[in-house]
Amino acid sequence: MNESHLTYLASPAWAGELRVRLLPWLRDRVTDLGDVLEIGPGPGLSTDLLLELGATITAVEIDADLADRLRRRLPEATVIHGDAVTADLPERHYTAVTCFAMLHHMPSPQHQDLLFARLGRVLRPGASLVGTDAVDTPALRRAHLDDTFVPVGPDTLPDRLTAAGFENIVVTPHDEHHFRFSATTPA
Repeated sequence: MNESHLTYLASPAWAGELRVRLLPWLRDRVTDLGDVLEIGPGPGLSTDLLLELGATITAVEIDADLADRLRRRLPEATVIHGDAVTADLPERHYTAVTCFAMLHHMPSPQHQDLLFARLGRVLRPGASLVGTDAVDTPALRRAHLDDTFVPVGPDTLPDRLTAAGFENIVVTPHDEHHFRFSATTPA
């Protein structure tokens, strides 16, 4: 992640965006915030909100420095440094998985699909996958200079999640640069 993007994701502006625009939607979409797996928490502002909601958090962060900082800042969360596709995670354990603005940082669509399949295996039956991600716009391409930017097409996401075994898939625009998605594992 480039430095300006990381600075924004650690900013009060991003924290406010999460609190005002993400939190109400999250409450509507997830009925059980017991054992939550958070993929790609970055600096952890979304982790803060999940903890406020009473969730028990396991966060998987691929960046070693960000994982270490998050582990020190939030000792009440379990922070794993690694790739969520290959990390040692229990099967059929989590009540929800969150992926907030991180999918486009994955190296390829194939790796994104491997992640979707893995998340379907670690979620309990009937559990929720919720997330947001960036659409492919010139402004977001500029924001990701010298950074990985592999946008997930919101129009292709339902088929990709279906192929990974999810159902009840909903993908909606969030603003001009982002979309939201939710899905569940079969009950």
